Amino acid sequence: MAFTPLQLPDYREQSPEVAERFRTIRERPVVLKVTDLCKSFGVNGSTHVAFENFSLDIHRREFICIIGPSGCGKSTLIRIIAGLDEQTSGHMLVDGKEVGGPSPERGMVFQGYTLFPWLTVKRNVMFGLQMGGTSALDAEGKALQWLKVVGLARFAEAYPDQLSGGMKQRVAIARALAPNPRVLLMDEPFGALDALTRCKMQSYLLQIWKEINVTVLFITHDLDEACYLADRIIVMSANPGRVAEVIENPVPRPRRVAQMLSPEFLALKHRLDELIHGPADAEEEILPVVKLTEAGDEVE
Repeated sequence: MAFTPLQLPDYREQSPEVAERFRTIRERPVVLKVTDLCKSFGVNGSTHVAFENFSLDIHRREFICIIGPSGCGKSTLIRIIAGLDEQTSGHMLVDGKEVGGPSPERGMVFQGYTLFPWLTVKRNVMFGLQMGGTSALDAEGKALQWLKVVGLARFAEAYPDQLSGGMKQRVAIARALAPNPRVLLMDEPFGALDALTRCKMQSYLLQIWKEINVTVLFITHDLDEACYLADRIIVMSANPGRVAEVIENPVPRPRRVAQMLSPEFLALKHRLDELIHGPADAEEEILPVVKLTEAGDEVE
């Protein structure tokens, strides 16, 4: 029995509501400007280019997702923007000022659980504030406020090993947001979580982002996650990493899980899949069948 393939809309089509949202986003000031960023490494006497000519303007309170195949340099890119690594060439500006090295204006959340196990939840959130010169009393007050925002106020005196994976990442988000960064950088922060917890964390993040004045740059390899979270999606190609396409997400906000079955969502996901994995009808390489003799020798 033959099935008719689902007819999807053009992923570039936008409802008037979505088009108006992007119009207002483009009118906002640019918070993070990245220009011609390149990163190369010396490997066995030769040069390996991780990514090159990466440029991007991110507007205030915009939510950007970067996706791409393994080896496209997306994690290296976000570490450079965070100041944890150094670019080979190119420039980065935050609010029009050149940046380099770590800074409270760029908060970072990693995939792994980077909490200090010997500190309570509250003191983990206080840590960065106190390192930046905030008094213990003020740091405690701010930490408790952020723990309330992420729904973990009653776990303030708990230790990380008493928390679930999702709760640990909520603490990490609170710690990154406590210094009031201009940009929140997130490197596959939910990649180690199970599917149900990951879905909950995505909803938590959208709720938090809705309430605070922060711009988000989010690295992911999950197409559904990018479609669900992002305003714009930056798709990178590999070897070396380059910007393959910048896509304005046609799915309206506020986002709901039920929208994952909408035509706009499916059309966008289909396009992302094409960019990363190639067209669905592309011919696959057929490998020859190899048989072995009893002695283990190959025969045709």
